[in-house]
Amino acid sequence: MPDLIICDTSCLILFDKINQLDLLRLCYNTIYVTPEVAAEYGKQLPDWVLSRKVANQSHQRILEQILGVGESSAIALGVELPQSTVVIDDLKARKVAKSLNLQITGSLGILVKAKQKGHIDQLAPVLDDVQQTDFRISEKILTKILSLVGE
Repeated sequence: MPDLIICDTSCLILFDKINQLDLLRLCYNTIYVTPEVAAEYGKQLPDWVLSRKVANQSHQRILEQILGVGESSAIALGVELPQSTVVIDDLKARKVAKSLNLQITGSLGILVKAKQKGHIDQLAPVLDDVQQTDFRISEKILTKILSLVGE
């Protein structure tokens, strides 16, 4: 994955809830959000999270016909920054991003990367924290992730 990511709101909210927002900075050199994502997040973002407005607003508005504002803006910015990875968790938004040939990951993918880079000693307790939030993970995905990181 490249060192430039564009975060959707769900990743920021989840990582804030489990007190792991710093993992973004540890895993990536540059973290962008759109002003729409920042507004949806609703809290002060760390100074290492950069805000960037989508240049092609018409592309964003088209995406908003089928997706939420934050997801649409993140995907539209991803189109404008082809070297980026868009962090998006919503299945419908992921399908749209893939159809646009964007590189994507999700919050769980970042947790796996953090474990692989040595920023998390054990992933299982972090996933337990995730499950205490409203973020849904199937048992099949949990098993696959833990197997992937050797836990």
